[in-house]
Amino acid sequence: MDVLNAVLPILLYVFGIVLLIVLIILGIRMIQFLDKVDRLVDNVEEKVNSLDNFFDILDKTGYGLTVIGDKTIGLISGIISKIFNKNRKDEEDNYE
Repeated sequence: MDVLNAVLPILLYVFGIVLLIVLIILGIRMIQFLDKVDRLVDNVEEKVNSLDNFFDILDKTGYGLTVIGDKTIGLISGIISKIFNKNRKDEEDNYE
C-alpha cells in the first residue's frame, strides 16, 4: 500500500505534465492554422470586393432593361386597349 501511495502521485504528475505539453503543442498548431485561415479569408474578401463593381453594373443594366421592358409593355398594352375600346365604341354606336 505504501508503494501505491508513493508511485501514484508521481504517475499523475508525469501524465499531467505530458498532457500539458500536448495541449501547448495543439494550441500552437491551432494558432498557426487560424493564421492560414485568416489569410485565406482575407484573400477571398479581396477577390469578392473586386467583383462588387461588376455586380453593380449588372444590377444597373438589369434595372434599366426592366424599365425599358415595362415602358414597352405599357405602350403596347395601351395601343391594344385603344384598338379594342374603339371597336367596342363602334359596336355600341351600331346598337343605338
